[in-house]
Amino acid sequence: MKNIKKWGAVIALGLLVFGSFEISAGKTLTAAPALESALSDQESVAVTIYNNGLGLVREVRKIPVPRGVGELRFMDVAAQIRPETVHIQPLDGDLAVLEQNYEYDLLSPAKLLEKQLGKEVELARYDKDAREVEVRKATLLSTNQGFVYRMGDRIVINPPGEVRLTRVPDDLIAKPTLVWLLKGSGGTQRVETSYLTRGLTWQADYVLVLDKGDKHAGVNGWVTLDNTSGAAYRNARLQLVAGDVQKVEEDYRVGRDLLAAKAARAETPAFKEQAFFEYHLYTLERPATIKQNQKKQVQLLEAESVPVRKDLVYRGDSWLYRNKIGHVVSDQKVGVFLTFENRKDHGMGMPIPKGIVRVYKADASGAQQFVGEDRIDHTPRDEKVRIKMGNAFDVVAERRQTDFEVISDNVREVAFEVKIRNHKEEDVVVRVVEPMAFDWRVLQASHPYEKIDARTLEFKLPVAKGKEAKLAYRVRVKF
Repeated sequence: MKNIKKWGAVIALGLLVFGSFEISAGKTLTAAPALESALSDQESVAVTIYNNGLGLVREVRKIPVPRGVGELRFMDVAAQIRPETVHIQPLDGDLAVLEQNYEYDLLSPAKLLEKQLGKEVELARYDKDAREVEVRKATLLSTNQGFVYRMGDRIVINPPGEVRLTRVPDDLIAKPTLVWLLKGSGGTQRVETSYLTRGLTWQADYVLVLDKGDKHAGVNGWVTLDNTSGAAYRNARLQLVAGDVQKVEEDYRVGRDLLAAKAARAETPAFKEQAFFEYHLYTLERPATIKQNQKKQVQLLEAESVPVRKDLVYRGDSWLYRNKIGHVVSDQKVGVFLTFENRKDHGMGMPIPKGIVRVYKADASGAQQFVGEDRIDHTPRDEKVRIKMGNAFDVVAERRQTDFEVISDNVREVAFEVKIRNHKEEDVVVRVVEPMAFDWRVLQASHPYEKIDARTLEFKLPVAKGKEAKLAYRVRVKF
Protein backbone atom coordinates (compact mmCIF):
# COMPACT_ATOMS: atom_id res chain seq x y z
CA MET A 1 0.00 0.00 0.00
CA LYS A 2 1.10 3.56 -0.52
CA ASN A 3 1.44 4.28 3.16
CA ILE A 4 0.14 1.80 5.67
CA LYS A 5 1.03 4.25 8.46
CA LYS A 6 -2.30 5.88 7.73
CA TRP A 7 -3.71 3.55 10.35
CA GLY A 8 -4.71 5.61 13.35
CA ALA A 9 -2.94 5.54 16.65
CA VAL A 10 -5.66 3.54 18.38
CA ILE A 11 -7.92 0.74 17.09
CA ALA A 12 -10.35 -0.12 19.89
CA LEU A 13 -11.57 -3.68 20.36
CA GLY A 14 -14.05 -2.71 23.08
CA LEU A 15 -14.24 -1.52 26.64
CA LEU A 16 -16.01 -4.53 28.07
CA VAL A 17 -14.36 -7.19 30.24
CA PHE A 18 -12.61 -8.44 27.12
CA GLY A 19 -10.49 -5.29 27.03
CA SER A 20 -9.33 -3.16 24.11
CA PHE A 21 -6.16 -2.66 22.07
CA GLU A 22 -4.23 -0.13 20.02
CA ILE A 23 -1.46 0.07 17.43
CA SER A 24 1.12 2.49 18.74
CA ALA A 25 1.77 5.55 16.62
CA GLY A 26 5.26 6.25 15.42
CA LYS A 27 6.40 2.61 15.38
CA THR A 28 7.59 0.93 12.21
CA LEU A 29 5.00 -1.23 10.45
CA THR A 30 5.58 -3.99 7.94
CA ALA A 31 6.43 -2.66 4.49
CA ALA A 32 3.58 -2.71 1.97
CA PRO A 33 3.89 -4.19 -1.50
CA ALA A 34 5.80 -1.92 -3.82
CA LEU A 35 2.98 -1.53 -6.36
CA GLU A 36 -0.77 -1.14 -6.14
CA SER A 37 -3.70 -0.19 -8.37
CA ALA A 38 -6.84 1.40 -6.96
CA LEU A 39 -10.12 2.71 -8.33
CA SER A 40 -8.46 6.03 -9.12
CA ASP A 41 -6.50 4.27 -11.90
CA GLN A 42 -9.71 3.19 -13.65
CA GLU A 43 -10.31 4.62 -17.12
CA SER A 44 -13.60 2.85 -17.89
CA VAL A 45 -15.89 0.13 -16.57
CA ALA A 46 -18.64 -1.95 -18.15
CA VAL A 47 -21.09 -4.21 -16.32
CA THR A 48 -23.20 -6.99 -17.87
CA ILE A 49 -25.87 -8.42 -15.57
CA TYR A 50 -27.61 -11.76 -16.10
CA ASN A 51 -30.97 -13.07 -14.84
CA ASN A 52 -29.34 -15.57 -12.49
CA GLY A 53 -27.60 -13.26 -9.99
CA LEU A 54 -24.32 -13.16 -11.88
CA GLY A 55 -22.53 -10.11 -13.28
CA LEU A 56 -19.61 -9.66 -15.66
CA VAL A 57 -17.35 -6.70 -14.80
CA ARG A 58 -14.90 -5.37 -17.40
CA GLU A 59 -12.65 -2.46 -16.54
CA VAL A 60 -9.66 -0.71 -18.07
CA ARG A 61 -6.97 0.65 -15.77
CA LYS A 62 -3.56 2.23 -16.19
CA ILE A 63 -1.46 0.24 -13.74
CA PRO A 64 2.16 0.54 -12.55
CA VAL A 65 4.32 -2.27 -13.95
CA PRO A 66 7.45 -3.65 -12.28
CA ARG A 67 10.76 -3.77 -14.08
CA GLY A 68 11.40 -7.48 -14.10
CA VAL A 69 9.33 -9.56 -11.65
CA GLY A 70 7.27 -7.84 -8.97
CA GLU A 71 3.99 -7.90 -7.09
CA LEU A 72 0.94 -5.70 -7.75
CA ARG A 73 -2.12 -5.36 -5.53
CA PHE A 74 -5.17 -4.87 -7.78
CA MET A 75 -7.65 -3.32 -5.33
CA ASP A 76 -11.30 -2.23 -5.30
CA VAL A 77 -12.68 -5.39 -6.89
CA ALA A 78 -16.09 -6.81 -5.99
CA ALA A 79 -16.14 -8.60 -2.64
CA GLN A 80 -18.17 -11.44 -4.23
CA ILE A 81 -15.76 -11.88 -7.13
CA ARG A 82 -15.23 -15.39 -8.49
CA PRO A 83 -11.43 -15.25 -8.69
CA GLU A 84 -11.16 -18.27 -10.97
CA THR A 85 -12.91 -16.23 -13.71
CA VAL A 86 -10.44 -13.32 -13.77
CA HIS A 87 -8.98 -12.56 -17.21
CA ILE A 88 -6.22 -9.98 -17.75
CA GLN A 89 -5.53 -8.51 -21.19
CA PRO A 90 -2.62 -6.04 -21.69
CA LEU A 91 -3.72 -3.30 -24.10
CA ASP A 92 -0.23 -1.99 -24.79
CA GLY A 93 3.36 -2.96 -23.94
CA ASP A 94 4.75 -6.28 -22.81
CA LEU A 95 3.31 -7.71 -19.60
CA ALA A 96 3.05 -11.25 -18.28
CA VAL A 97 1.04 -12.47 -15.28
CA LEU A 98 3.02 -15.23 -13.58
CA GLU A 99 0.72 -15.81 -10.60
CA GLN A 100 -2.57 -14.59 -9.20
CA ASN A 101 -3.86 -14.70 -5.63
CA TYR A 102 -7.14 -13.52 -4.18
CA GLU A 103 -6.66 -12.24 -0.63
CA TYR A 104 -9.75 -11.92 1.53
CA ASP A 105 -8.37 -12.29 5.07
CA LEU A 106 -9.73 -8.89 6.08
CA LEU A 107 -8.46 -6.66 8.85
CA SER A 108 -10.67 -6.62 11.97
CA PRO A 109 -10.07 -6.39 15.74
CA ALA A 110 -10.72 -10.12 16.14
CA LYS A 111 -8.38 -11.03 13.27
CA LEU A 112 -5.65 -8.78 14.64
CA LEU A 113 -5.75 -10.53 17.98
CA GLU A 114 -5.83 -13.99 16.40
CA LYS A 115 -2.56 -13.13 14.63
CA GLN A 116 -0.97 -12.32 18.02
CA LEU A 117 -1.47 -15.78 19.53
CA GLY A 118 1.73 -16.84 21.33
CA LYS A 119 3.18 -13.34 21.03
CA GLU A 120 3.87 -10.65 23.59
CA VAL A 121 1.57 -7.61 23.68
CA GLU A 122 1.07 -4.64 25.99
CA LEU A 123 -1.95 -4.23 28.28
CA ALA A 124 -2.65 -0.63 29.32
CA ARG A 125 -5.05 0.62 32.00
CA TYR A 126 -6.43 4.15 32.40
CA ASP A 127 -8.13 6.06 35.19
CA LYS A 128 -11.55 7.70 34.94
CA ASP A 129 -9.94 10.77 33.36
CA ALA A 130 -8.40 8.62 30.60
CA ARG A 131 -4.88 8.99 32.04
CA GLU A 132 -2.58 6.04 31.67
CA VAL A 133 -1.91 4.42 35.06
CA GLU A 134 -0.31 1.09 34.17
CA VAL A 135 1.27 -0.77 31.23
CA ARG A 136 2.02 -4.49 31.54
CA LYS A 137 3.62 -7.07 29.25
CA ALA A 138 1.59 -10.22 28.55
CA THR A 139 1.61 -13.20 26.17
CA LEU A 140 -1.70 -13.88 24.43
CA LEU A 141 -2.59 -17.57 24.75
CA SER A 142 -6.20 -17.79 23.51
CA THR A 143 -9.02 -15.74 21.96
CA ASN A 144 -11.62 -18.53 22.14
CA GLN A 145 -14.73 -17.28 24.03
CA GLY A 146 -12.63 -14.65 25.79
CA PHE A 147 -8.95 -13.72 26.18
CA VAL A 148 -6.33 -15.71 28.08
CA TYR A 149 -2.88 -14.24 28.85
CA ARG A 150 0.30 -15.34 30.62
CA MET A 151 1.62 -12.58 32.90
CA GLY A 152 4.86 -13.74 34.48
CA ASP A 153 4.05 -17.03 36.22
CA ARG A 154 0.28 -16.49 36.17
CA ILE A 155 -2.53 -17.25 33.71
CA VAL A 156 -5.03 -14.36 33.58
CA ILE A 157 -8.48 -14.47 31.95
CA ASN A 158 -10.00 -11.30 30.48
CA PRO A 159 -7.84 -8.76 32.33
CA PRO A 160 -9.10 -5.16 32.25
CA GLY A 161 -7.50 -2.57 30.01
CA GLU A 162 -6.71 -2.28 26.30
CA VAL A 163 -4.32 -4.25 24.11
CA ARG A 164 -1.53 -2.39 22.33
CA LEU A 165 0.04 -3.80 19.16
CA THR A 166 3.12 -2.53 17.37
CA ARG A 167 2.40 -3.71 13.82
CA VAL A 168 -0.24 -4.91 11.38
CA PRO A 169 0.42 -8.47 10.14
CA ASP A 170 1.43 -8.70 6.50
CA ASP A 171 -1.39 -11.10 5.59
CA LEU A 172 -4.25 -8.90 6.80
CA ILE A 173 -5.76 -6.47 4.29
CA ALA A 174 -8.43 -3.79 4.52
CA LYS A 175 -10.57 -5.10 1.64
CA PRO A 176 -10.59 -8.01 -0.83
CA THR A 177 -7.69 -7.67 -3.26
CA LEU A 178 -6.27 -9.46 -6.26
CA VAL A 179 -2.50 -9.86 -5.94
CA TRP A 180 -0.60 -10.48 -9.17
CA LEU A 181 2.98 -11.52 -9.67
CA LEU A 182 3.92 -9.65 -12.84
CA LYS A 183 6.84 -9.60 -15.21
CA GLY A 184 7.20 -6.37 -17.11
CA SER A 185 9.45 -3.64 -18.41
CA GLY A 186 8.51 -0.93 -15.91
CA GLY A 187 6.47 2.26 -16.24
CA THR A 188 2.70 2.15 -16.60
CA GLN A 189 0.48 0.15 -18.93
CA ARG A 190 -3.20 -0.06 -19.79
CA VAL A 191 -4.81 -3.42 -19.03
CA GLU A 192 -8.36 -4.72 -19.37
CA THR A 193 -9.51 -6.93 -16.51
CA SER A 194 -12.72 -8.92 -16.56
CA TYR A 195 -14.30 -11.20 -13.97
CA LEU A 196 -17.61 -12.68 -12.87
CA THR A 197 -19.13 -11.71 -9.55
CA ARG A 198 -22.15 -12.71 -7.55
CA GLY A 199 -24.48 -10.13 -6.06
CA LEU A 200 -25.55 -8.36 -9.27
CA THR A 201 -29.17 -9.01 -10.22
CA TRP A 202 -31.86 -7.44 -12.35
CA GLN A 203 -35.54 -8.00 -12.96
CA ALA A 204 -38.18 -6.50 -15.18
CA ASP A 205 -41.40 -5.04 -13.78
CA TYR A 206 -44.31 -3.84 -15.89
CA VAL A 207 -47.24 -1.51 -15.23
CA LEU A 208 -50.34 -1.94 -17.41
CA VAL A 209 -53.15 0.66 -17.16
CA LEU A 210 -56.50 -0.40 -18.62
CA ASP A 211 -58.92 2.01 -20.27
CA LYS A 212 -62.58 2.23 -19.28
CA GLY A 213 -63.76 -0.47 -21.67
CA ASP A 214 -60.86 -2.89 -21.05
CA LYS A 215 -60.01 -2.68 -24.75
CA HIS A 216 -56.68 -0.83 -24.65
CA ALA A 217 -53.91 -0.30 -22.12
CA GLY A 218 -50.82 1.79 -21.57
CA VAL A 219 -47.75 -0.30 -20.82
CA ASN A 220 -44.61 0.81 -18.97
CA GLY A 221 -41.64 -1.49 -18.41
CA TRP A 222 -38.98 -0.92 -15.76
CA VAL A 223 -35.70 -2.63 -15.01
CA THR A 224 -34.76 -2.95 -11.33
CA LEU A 225 -31.05 -3.44 -10.62
CA ASP A 226 -29.79 -4.69 -7.24
CA ASN A 227 -26.10 -4.46 -6.35
CA THR A 228 -24.81 -6.39 -3.34
CA SER A 229 -21.56 -7.47 -5.02
CA GLY A 230 -19.34 -5.49 -2.66
CA ALA A 231 -18.24 -2.81 -5.13
CA ALA A 232 -19.59 0.33 -6.78
CA TYR A 233 -19.50 0.91 -10.54
CA ARG A 234 -19.35 4.57 -11.52
CA ASN A 235 -20.32 5.83 -14.96
CA ALA A 236 -20.48 2.25 -16.18
CA ARG A 237 -21.61 0.98 -19.54
CA LEU A 238 -24.58 -1.13 -18.47
CA GLN A 239 -25.87 -4.17 -20.35
CA LEU A 240 -28.51 -6.73 -19.39
CA VAL A 241 -28.81 -10.26 -20.75
CA ALA A 242 -32.32 -11.75 -20.89
CA GLY A 243 -32.56 -15.49 -21.36
CA ASP A 244 -31.93 -18.72 -19.53
CA VAL A 245 -28.13 -18.78 -19.40
CA GLN A 246 -26.70 -22.09 -18.22
CA LYS A 247 -24.05 -21.95 -15.48
CA VAL A 248 -22.46 -24.71 -13.45
CA GLU A 249 -23.64 -24.73 -9.85
CA GLU A 250 -20.94 -24.56 -7.20
CA ASP A 251 -20.78 -26.12 -3.75
CA TYR A 252 -20.06 -23.36 -1.96
CA ARG A 253 -39.00 -7.02 -5.58
CA VAL A 254 -39.19 -3.95 -5.76
CA GLY A 255 -42.32 -2.64 -7.48
CA ARG A 256 -42.69 0.78 -9.13
CA ASP A 257 -45.32 3.20 -7.94
CA LEU A 258 -47.91 3.72 -10.66
CA LEU A 259 -47.91 7.50 -10.55
CA ALA A 260 -44.13 7.68 -10.66
CA ALA A 261 -44.14 5.33 -13.63
CA LYS A 262 -46.61 7.54 -15.48
CA ALA A 263 -44.73 10.72 -14.67
CA ALA A 264 -41.30 9.55 -15.80
CA ARG A 265 -42.05 9.12 -19.49
CA ALA A 266 -39.02 9.03 -21.79
CA GLU A 267 -38.86 10.51 -25.29
CA THR A 268 -36.85 7.52 -26.56
CA PRO A 269 -36.29 4.05 -25.10
CA ALA A 270 -33.51 4.04 -22.50
CA PHE A 271 -32.31 0.60 -23.62
CA LYS A 272 -31.25 -0.54 -27.05
CA GLU A 273 -32.07 -4.21 -27.70
CA GLN A 274 -30.25 -6.68 -29.92
CA ALA A 275 -30.17 -10.44 -30.43
CA PHE A 276 -27.13 -12.06 -28.83
CA PHE A 277 -26.40 -15.80 -29.25
CA GLU A 278 -29.69 -17.43 -28.12
CA TYR A 279 -30.50 -14.56 -25.75
CA HIS A 280 -31.27 -10.86 -25.96
CA LEU A 281 -28.92 -8.08 -24.92
CA TYR A 282 -30.22 -4.74 -23.62
CA THR A 283 -27.72 -1.85 -23.60
CA LEU A 284 -28.41 1.35 -21.68
CA GLU A 285 -27.78 4.28 -24.01
CA ARG A 286 -26.06 6.37 -21.33
CA PRO A 287 -23.55 5.72 -18.52
CA ALA A 288 -24.99 4.66 -15.17
CA THR A 289 -23.60 4.62 -11.66
CA ILE A 290 -24.54 1.54 -9.63
CA LYS A 291 -23.73 2.00 -5.97
CA GLN A 292 -23.07 -0.80 -3.52
CA ASN A 293 -26.25 -1.86 -1.65
CA GLN A 294 -28.43 0.11 -4.06
CA LYS A 295 -31.58 -0.69 -6.01
CA LYS A 296 -31.80 1.33 -9.23
CA GLN A 297 -34.69 1.51 -11.67
CA VAL A 298 -34.43 2.44 -15.35
CA GLN A 299 -37.27 2.61 -17.86
CA LEU A 300 -37.19 -0.25 -20.37
CA LEU A 301 -40.19 0.42 -22.64
CA GLU A 302 -43.35 2.48 -23.00
CA ALA A 303 -46.45 2.02 -25.16
CA GLU A 304 -49.46 4.34 -25.09
CA SER A 305 -52.42 2.31 -26.38
CA VAL A 306 -51.94 -1.43 -26.74
CA PRO A 307 -55.02 -3.46 -27.80
CA VAL A 308 -55.98 -6.00 -25.12
CA ARG A 309 -58.54 -8.78 -24.95
CA LYS A 310 -60.28 -9.79 -21.75
CA ASP A 311 -61.35 -13.42 -21.47
CA LEU A 312 -63.60 -15.14 -18.92
CA VAL A 313 -62.56 -18.79 -18.66
CA TYR A 314 -64.32 -21.60 -16.81
CA ARG A 315 -61.94 -24.55 -16.73
CA GLY A 316 -62.87 -28.11 -15.81
CA ASP A 317 -60.71 -31.07 -14.86
CA SER A 318 -60.00 -34.41 -16.50
CA TRP A 319 -60.89 -36.41 -13.36
CA LEU A 320 -64.54 -35.44 -13.82
CA TYR A 321 -64.81 -37.88 -16.75
CA ARG A 322 -63.56 -40.94 -14.92
CA ASN A 323 -65.68 -40.85 -11.77
CA LYS A 324 -69.37 -40.90 -11.00
CA ILE A 325 -70.27 -37.64 -9.25
CA GLY A 326 -73.44 -37.29 -7.22
CA HIS A 327 -73.17 -33.63 -6.26
CA VAL A 328 -73.06 -30.22 -7.89
CA VAL A 329 -69.52 -28.96 -8.48
CA SER A 330 -69.54 -25.26 -7.55
CA ASP A 331 -65.99 -24.58 -6.34
CA GLN A 332 -64.51 -24.07 -9.81
CA LYS A 333 -64.24 -20.33 -10.43
CA VAL A 334 -64.46 -18.31 -13.63
CA GLY A 335 -60.96 -16.93 -14.24
CA VAL A 336 -60.23 -13.51 -15.74
CA PHE A 337 -57.38 -13.20 -18.25
CA LEU A 338 -55.91 -10.34 -20.29
CA THR A 339 -54.07 -10.96 -23.55
CA PHE A 340 -52.08 -8.56 -25.71
CA GLU A 341 -49.60 -8.98 -28.57
CA ASN A 342 -46.01 -7.79 -28.46
CA ARG A 343 -46.17 -6.15 -31.89
CA LYS A 344 -44.44 -3.09 -33.28
CA ASP A 345 -47.68 -1.70 -34.76
CA HIS A 346 -49.13 -1.84 -31.23
CA GLY A 347 -46.36 0.41 -29.94
CA MET A 348 -44.22 -2.44 -28.61
CA GLY A 349 -42.23 -5.03 -30.58
CA MET A 350 -39.14 -5.24 -28.34
CA PRO A 351 -38.43 -8.73 -26.94
CA ILE A 352 -39.80 -8.56 -23.40
CA PRO A 353 -37.73 -9.98 -20.51
CA LYS A 354 -39.57 -12.10 -17.97
CA GLY A 355 -41.01 -10.26 -14.96
CA ILE A 356 -44.16 -9.26 -13.13
CA VAL A 357 -47.00 -7.32 -14.78
CA ARG A 358 -49.12 -5.23 -12.40
CA VAL A 359 -52.45 -4.02 -13.78
CA TYR A 360 -54.35 -0.86 -12.79
CA LYS A 361 -57.66 0.68 -13.81
CA ALA A 362 -59.38 3.95 -12.94
CA ASP A 363 -62.48 3.77 -10.75
CA ALA A 364 -65.55 6.02 -11.12
CA SER A 365 -63.71 8.92 -9.45
CA GLY A 366 -60.72 8.60 -11.78
CA ALA A 367 -58.38 7.17 -9.14
CA GLN A 368 -56.20 4.31 -10.32
CA GLN A 369 -56.84 1.03 -8.49
CA PHE A 370 -54.76 -2.15 -8.50
CA VAL A 371 -56.71 -4.99 -10.15
CA GLY A 372 -54.22 -7.85 -10.40
CA GLU A 373 -50.75 -9.05 -11.30
CA ASP A 374 -49.09 -12.03 -12.90
CA ARG A 375 -45.62 -13.25 -13.79
CA ILE A 376 -44.74 -13.52 -17.48
CA ASP A 377 -41.91 -15.39 -19.18
CA HIS A 378 -39.44 -14.08 -21.78
CA THR A 379 -41.59 -13.07 -24.76
CA PRO A 380 -40.19 -12.57 -28.28
CA ARG A 381 -41.60 -9.91 -30.57
CA ASP A 382 -44.91 -10.73 -32.28
CA GLU A 383 -45.85 -13.26 -29.57
CA LYS A 384 -48.82 -13.04 -27.20
CA VAL A 385 -48.65 -12.12 -23.52
CA ARG A 386 -51.34 -13.67 -21.32
CA ILE A 387 -51.96 -12.42 -17.79
CA LYS A 388 -54.20 -14.09 -15.22
CA MET A 389 -55.94 -11.35 -13.26
CA GLY A 390 -57.85 -13.46 -10.73
CA ASN A 391 -61.44 -14.78 -10.58
CA ALA A 392 -64.64 -13.07 -11.63
CA PHE A 393 -66.90 -11.84 -8.81
CA ASP A 394 -70.19 -11.44 -10.70
CA VAL A 395 -69.96 -14.41 -13.05
CA VAL A 396 -70.77 -17.66 -11.23
CA ALA A 397 -70.53 -21.20 -12.61
CA GLU A 398 -71.54 -24.66 -11.52
CA ARG A 399 -71.64 -28.05 -13.15
CA ARG A 400 -73.68 -31.20 -12.64
CA GLN A 401 -72.98 -34.66 -13.97
CA THR A 402 -76.30 -35.70 -15.51
CA ASP A 403 -75.29 -39.19 -16.63
CA PHE A 404 -72.45 -41.69 -16.17
CA GLU A 405 -72.72 -44.90 -18.17
CA VAL A 406 -70.24 -47.79 -18.18
CA ILE A 407 -70.01 -49.09 -21.73
CA SER A 408 -67.12 -51.51 -21.12
CA ASP A 409 -64.13 -51.93 -18.83
CA ASN A 410 -62.36 -48.96 -20.37
CA VAL A 411 -65.15 -46.97 -22.04
CA ARG A 412 -67.52 -44.51 -20.37
CA GLU A 413 -70.20 -42.13 -21.60
CA VAL A 414 -70.45 -39.03 -19.45
CA ALA A 415 -72.94 -36.16 -19.68
CA PHE A 416 -72.67 -32.73 -18.01
CA GLU A 417 -74.75 -29.63 -17.59
CA VAL A 418 -72.86 -26.37 -16.97
CA LYS A 419 -74.77 -23.33 -15.69
CA ILE A 420 -73.29 -19.85 -15.77
CA ARG A 421 -75.03 -16.87 -14.17
CA ASN A 422 -74.11 -13.34 -15.15
CA HIS A 423 -74.74 -10.67 -12.48
CA LYS A 424 -72.86 -7.96 -14.38
CA GLU A 425 -74.47 -4.98 -16.12
CA GLU A 426 -73.21 -6.16 -19.49
CA ASP A 427 -73.35 -9.27 -21.66
CA VAL A 428 -70.38 -11.63 -21.47
CA VAL A 429 -69.00 -14.64 -23.29
CA VAL A 430 -67.46 -17.36 -21.13
CA ARG A 431 -65.00 -19.84 -22.58
CA VAL A 432 -65.74 -23.26 -21.11
CA VAL A 433 -62.49 -25.22 -21.38
CA GLU A 434 -62.57 -28.96 -20.66
CA PRO A 435 -59.23 -30.81 -20.33
CA MET A 436 -59.56 -34.38 -21.68
CA ALA A 437 -56.86 -36.82 -20.58
CA PHE A 438 -58.03 -39.82 -22.62
CA ASP A 439 -59.38 -40.79 -26.05
CA TRP A 440 -62.63 -38.87 -26.38
CA ARG A 441 -65.43 -37.93 -28.76
CA VAL A 442 -68.34 -35.51 -28.37
CA LEU A 443 -71.66 -37.31 -28.93
CA GLN A 444 -74.08 -34.43 -28.28
CA ALA A 445 -73.75 -30.71 -27.47
CA SER A 446 -76.22 -27.87 -27.03
CA HIS A 447 -73.70 -25.29 -28.29
CA PRO A 448 -70.99 -25.26 -30.97
CA TYR A 449 -67.64 -26.54 -29.76
CA GLU A 450 -64.03 -26.67 -30.93
CA LYS A 451 -61.38 -29.31 -30.50
CA ILE A 452 -58.47 -27.04 -29.55
CA ASP A 453 -55.98 -29.91 -29.46
CA ALA A 454 -55.87 -33.63 -28.68
CA ARG A 455 -56.64 -33.02 -25.01
CA THR A 456 -58.79 -29.87 -24.97
CA LEU A 457 -62.48 -29.28 -25.71
CA GLU A 458 -63.79 -25.70 -25.73
CA PHE A 459 -67.24 -24.04 -25.85
CA LYS A 460 -67.92 -20.31 -26.12
CA LEU A 461 -71.05 -19.67 -24.05
CA PRO A 462 -72.79 -16.25 -24.38
CA VAL A 463 -74.51 -15.07 -21.19
CA ALA A 464 -76.79 -12.02 -21.21
CA LYS A 465 -76.60 -9.53 -18.36
CA GLY A 466 -78.66 -10.63 -15.38
CA LYS A 467 -79.37 -14.01 -16.98
CA GLU A 468 -78.32 -17.65 -16.75
CA ALA A 469 -77.06 -19.78 -19.63
CA LYS A 470 -76.96 -23.58 -19.75
CA LEU A 471 -74.55 -25.78 -21.64
CA ALA A 472 -75.26 -29.50 -22.02
CA TYR A 473 -73.03 -32.05 -23.71
CA ARG A 474 -72.23 -35.76 -23.77
CA VAL A 475 -68.86 -37.37 -24.49
CA ARG A 476 -67.58 -40.90 -24.89
CA VAL A 477 -64.25 -41.49 -23.15
CA LYS A 478 -61.88 -44.42 -23.68
CA PHE A 479 -59.20 -44.98 -21.04
